This record gives sequence, C-alpha cells and structure tokens, in this order.
Amino acid sequence: MCYSYKALVLIQKMVKMPPTKALSLFNSLNHHHTPQSISFILNHLLSSAMLSHAHSLLLRLISGRISSPFFSPSSLMHQLTHTQFIHNSTHTLLYEAIINAYVHSHLPDQALCFLNHMVRNAHFPTSNTFNNLLILLLRSNCFGKAWLLFNEMKGKVAMDVYSFGIMIKGCCEVGDLIKSFWLLALLIRMGFSPNVVLYTTLIDGCCKIGDVHLAKKLFCKMEGLGLVPNQHTYSVLINGFFKHDLQKEAFLMYENMKQRGTVPNVYAYNCIIKEYCKDGNVDKAFKVFDEMREKGVAYGIVTYNILIDGLCRLKKLQEAVKLVDKVYLVGLTPNLVTYNTLINGFCGIGKMDTAVRLFNQSKAIGLSPSLVTYNTLIAGYCKIGNLDRAVNMVKEMEERSIAPSEVTYTILIDAFVQLNHMDKAFEIKSLMEKSGLNLDVFTCSILLHGFCMNGNMKEASKLFKSLGELRLEPNSVIYNIMIHGYCKEESSYRALRLLKEMIDNGMVPNLASFCSTIGLLCKEGKWKEAEFLIQKMINSGLEPSVSLYNMIYRAKSEVLISAFWHTMGSCICRMKLNLRMFTIILICYKPRQINYSTSHLLECS
Repeated sequence: MCYSYKALVLIQKMVKMPPTKALSLFNSLNHHHTPQSISFILNHLLSSAMLSHAHSLLLRLISGRISSPFFSPSSLMHQLTHTQFIHNSTHTLLYEAIINAYVHSHLPDQALCFLNHMVRNAHFPTSNTFNNLLILLLRSNCFGKAWLLFNEMKGKVAMDVYSFGIMIKGCCEVGDLIKSFWLLALLIRMGFSPNVVLYTTLIDGCCKIGDVHLAKKLFCKMEGLGLVPNQHTYSVLINGFFKHDLQKEAFLMYENMKQRGTVPNVYAYNCIIKEYCKDGNVDKAFKVFDEMREKGVAYGIVTYNILIDGLCRLKKLQEAVKLVDKVYLVGLTPNLVTYNTLINGFCGIGKMDTAVRLFNQSKAIGLSPSLVTYNTLIAGYCKIGNLDRAVNMVKEMEERSIAPSEVTYTILIDAFVQLNHMDKAFEIKSLMEKSGLNLDVFTCSILLHGFCMNGNMKEASKLFKSLGELRLEPNSVIYNIMIHGYCKEESSYRALRLLKEMIDNGMVPNLASFCSTIGLLCKEGKWKEAEFLIQKMINSGLEPSVSLYNMIYRAKSEVLISAFWHTMGSCICRMKLNLRMFTIILICYKPRQINYSTSHLLECS
C-alpha cells in the first residue's frame, strides 16, 4: 500500500476524531505522512485552540524527527502555507506557529522569511510573535536585519511599548544612541508613554558609551515625568559612575537610593563593595556586606570573590583563604574565579608552592584551569626567575588543549628580556608567530626596551622600522624607549628627530625623554636646540625644572665664553699684546678660561 493512500486513510479516520485522539493516531504512524496529513492535523489543532500541541508538532517537523519521502522540513513549511493546504480561519495562526517554531529552533533567517511571506499575503502577526523574532535577531547579532524589519513593519504590525523597548535595547548594545533616542521620540509620537524599563535601558546605554552626564540627565527627566527609578535603574547608574571614576556621584546615588526607600539589589551592593576593595577599604566593604545580609539580599559567590580579591590586593592572603572556608559554610561553592584570585595573590608575593597547591586543589574539586589560570602561574614563575618551570607550564596547558595567547608569550618574552637573554626572547617571539599570533605594540615595546638597555640600537632601529610592516603604529611608550636608547648612545640627532616626530604625531614625550635629550644637547653645546625643546616641553603642559634651565644656561655660557676667547686670542695674536697686558685682561675670568686662553696665546707667540 502506497504512502499517499495510507495518509488518505489516516485523514479520513482523524476527521471523525476529537483533536487529542487525532493527534495520538497521527503520532502512532510516524513514517506514513504526507503534506496533506500534516496540514490536516495542524488545522485541526489550531482550530481547536491547541496552539502548544501545534507548536510541538512543528518543532518535530523542523528538527527532522518526523520524516517522509514526500518532503524535507524546509519544503514542507512552504507547502503548508499554500492556500490549498490550509483553512482561511487558521491561516494567520499557522504562519505565527511556524515563525514561533523557527524562533524556538534559533533559526532567525527562516523565521524572518516566513514573516515577510506572511505580510505579503496580507496576514499580520501579533506583537508577541513580532517581538519574539526581534529578540532572536538581536541575540543572533543580526542588528541590521532587526532594524530593517522594525522599520519595514511600522504601520503594518501592531507594535507595543515592548517592541520599542527591544529595539532600543538593541541599539544601545551596539552603541547607537542616536537610533535609540529616535525610537524614543517615535514611541511618544505614536501615543505610547515611556516606562521605567525604557529609561533604564537608555541610561545603561549612555553609561556603556561613557556619557554618564547624559545618563544622569535622563535619570532626572524620568523623575520629572513621575516615573519611579527601580533597583536596576540605580544599579546601572552607580556602576556607570564608578567605571568613569566619578566615585562621589556614585556614592551619592547609592545614598539617594536608600533614602528613597529602594533597597539596593545584589548588583548595586557588589558595585559598592568592589569600589571599597579597589580603594583598599576592605573594612568598609565588609560592613556593606554585613548590611546586605541584614537586609536579606540574596548574594552568591560573586560577592565573596570581590571580597577575596580585596583581601588579596592588600596581601592579606591568609584572611582570603579563611573567607574561602566560610564560602563552604554558607552552602556556596568556590568557582574558578575564586581560585584564580587566590593563585594570583600568592604568585604576587612569590609563594609559588602555595599557588600550585591551590591550583591542584581546584582541579581536584572538578574545576578546569583556564588560560587565565595558566598565565597567572607562568607570570608567577617568571617573577621569581624560574623560567624552566614557566616553560613547563606552557607545555602542560598545551597538553590540556589550551592554546597559549599573546599574553602568555609576552610574559615569557618579558622575563627573558629582564634576564638579558635576548636570543631566548626572540625564540619565544618566533614560536608566537608560528602559532598564528601577531605581535602587538606592547610585546614590541618589551623587545625594544631590551635592545636599548643593552645599547644595541642597531637591532632596536631595525625592529622599530619593521613596525610598519607589522601594521603597528608606534605609541608614546615605544617612542620614549627609543629616545632614551639614543640618548644613552649619545646620538642627539636621532633622539631629537624621534622626539620631533613624536610631537608631530600628536603624542606628548614624557619628562624623562625631554630631560635626557636636553641634557645630551647641552653636553654637545647645542643650546639653541635645547631651548627649542624647553619651549616644546612647556607647550606640552610639562613644567621644566630649575636644574634644566641651569643646564641650558651653563651650556649657553660655555659656548659663548669659548667663542669669546677664541676671538680674543685671535685679536691678541694680531695685536701682538705682551704677556703682562694679557694677564691683566685674564684676572676677571675663571681659571678654566685662563688655561685655555694662555695656551692659545702661547701658540700664537
């Protein structure tokens, strides 16, 4: 018996059944379906308002769990929407069910295709279906498609405030505040009222691009509209202030939040605790933590990790270890961040035995070391000069299929440079390049520093000139390193040329670069060039010291006096002055000049 006949018999049986029994019969014959039988059961379910059952069936079809020689999942969906397969009463419902099934299956392009097809056939989705697709497009990093869809569907689809909120959030996430505010204005023109969630999204967007002052203006505006800020509103603003070093404003906002009766959430508390730890005020951080617990705010391992990091920053490592023990007592489990923080703390003070013990302990409780873990240990071994163990750690991480990063190689290069092993440093550089990683400006600056400190300006110059081939732009650090190297080599011409080039490129040389170059120019008697640099230094906002001015004054004086005596000596020779008269002239000058002039006179006489 052929499939089409079996399907026809199946349809005839299902017609007489209620939808639930019809679905059971359909499921029992999994491999005997045609587009007609599938279309029938979907219409039967949709017309009976059994939307969840229809949705589940479509998911099975899309995933290929229901197969047939008559169709593929993609071709079936197009067949189902043809008018001969579907009742007019369920047409819109079927389109929506298919779109939502594709959204659920994380297939944004297919969902978008059917929504466009639906609209072209004069069927329009509900705002819920439209919003689901918008969310999927944005989560799939398809902002352009989401923006185009939103604009094309204006006036066609029944959008709501939530639709605008989704799109405004999407604009904020890609840093396009202009589009966000355009959407806000459009929302108001369409007669909707912005809510707290919309304003909070915009405030967060402003903070993320660094415009905290605009964020504060929005906060004040929403209050003027009678909108009450919620916990999240305060939290994003507090975090924004802290991230942009506006501690005073952040703490004022925190106090304002509490005074208005809004209990800070865990995110707000974590921001405050983190800031106190960052400033070394661990005692205040623990007081806030105590307040947090008294208020009944649920906290997790993130809060403990912040406190552990605060203690490690102050080198209170035994207290940090004790706090980890308390984590277990409150029913929480330390995570990889917890162990990485402790390992970093002990590596920082050179206690590598303890760091390795914690490393092994983390593996014993089922945590997999990350790239950060290995880089921390490698840096720790490099710090104490145990480069053999550091290299072994690189081998171990590779055995665990963790590829060394630019940071890993740079740590090793820096360690070899510090020990004046430039050959080894370049071996690591070669390994880095062979692994497909590119040198960055920071790594190049380390190698340049090694060459300059060893007086190998020939190799330093080669590397400096190769930056262009590597598509790297020298930064102020690299320029300052090179200038210092040339000054050490007593090559004032090259140092001055790089210093001028640096200024022309909009960079400000540091104080050491100016002082070293000026000192070298003075030593060579080039006081005019030194005076030029003094002016450039002042123009750059740096204040020359008195000793620097004195240095130029002495150089200038020596050059002028030398020139004077050279001229005077020539005159004496021409005028044939006797030695007695010449001595009378000399008594007004320093012995250093007397010696020089006397010898010059004796040569003439």
